[in-house]
Amino acid sequence: MASQEWLEKDFYAILGVPQDASKKDIERAYRKLARELHPDHNPEPAAEDRFKGVSEAYSVLHDDKARKEYDQIQLMKSGRGGFGGMHGGGMPGGGVNLEDLFGNAGASGGFTDIFSDLFRGGSGGAHRRRSGAQRGNDLRTHITLDFADAVKGTTTEIRMRAPGECETCHGSGAKPGTTPDTCTRCGGRGLITENQGAFSFAQPCPECEGTGTVVTDPCVDCGGTGATTKDRIITVRVPVGISDGQSIRLAGRGAPGERGGPSGDLLVKVAVRTHPLFARDGDNVTVRLPVSFPEAAMGAKVKVPTLDGPVTLRIPEGTPTGRVLRVKGRGVPGKGDLLVTVDVEVPQALSAEAREALEKYAAASPAADRSKLEELTGQ
Repeated sequence: MASQEWLEKDFYAILGVPQDASKKDIERAYRKLARELHPDHNPEPAAEDRFKGVSEAYSVLHDDKARKEYDQIQLMKSGRGGFGGMHGGGMPGGGVNLEDLFGNAGASGGFTDIFSDLFRGGSGGAHRRRSGAQRGNDLRTHITLDFADAVKGTTTEIRMRAPGECETCHGSGAKPGTTPDTCTRCGGRGLITENQGAFSFAQPCPECEGTGTVVTDPCVDCGGTGATTKDRIITVRVPVGISDGQSIRLAGRGAPGERGGPSGDLLVKVAVRTHPLFARDGDNVTVRLPVSFPEAAMGAKVKVPTLDGPVTLRIPEGTPTGRVLRVKGRGVPGKGDLLVTVDVEVPQALSAEAREALEKYAAASPAADRSKLEELTGQ
């Protein structure tokens, strides 16, 4: 069904496709943008708003009927389509049936509501959105996770004090045992229509504020609003591999909607505690492993810590410091590995026996090749 907001938005530009784009091109563009902008993968604040815009554009342009209506609205807005076949005098002359195009006023404000926006500079639409059913606000909170929980995923609970649906009236605003009455002024349509010459202008009913119903016996706990502020315990499922700064969206767990509107979402921003041993490199977990000179020179099998307990790692003969060895499947579950950076330790003090052995080794081994260094420096 057509929306007043369609007058102000260029859905083709939002998706980055031409107006003659095929459904396959529209779907391809949407999937690409949705992956880039989804709040679970893009923590930037602006990405969330763009993700909502992209989703709205796709929902319209991917639906053949909605896309046809949108194209006709934009055509008339640009002045290239006239008023659906109206002549210069402003009286109907056949062509598109505008009431069929925009829907009847009782359902959504329809033709009269949309064109009242054009002649009133858009103020009518804003007033309708304020007065009619409204989606609840998104709420924000944060949690702090241990490093291992962020890598493996977990389920946790958060406690927050926030608006929620009134448990007494279940959001209706009416006293238990009663129901809201149909508004007598607008007959339940939520709109009243005023005829002005060739046009009819619709505006929200001031009696019911655009909802079509009136609460005559309000709930004593919420005062008829349908919502109360209370302590809430919310279970949050943390996906595997979540990174510091990312957010988790819990649909419908935000503030309740007003006058019958849907609830908003709850956005949970995640902070991850640092670990004394491990760090992250994307889906990989990293760790630095100290090894002795003999182990690095001759090779060895050593124990390496992981988030799931130690494993045995083979150090190849002649391993230099800084070399990275990989332990498969010990990073983010199903995605990453454990990257082990070797640190060859140089002893700060030697025993007499160790010094004697090292001197014998030095005498038997060739000197380090510094020819390249001398060549480059000329020294």
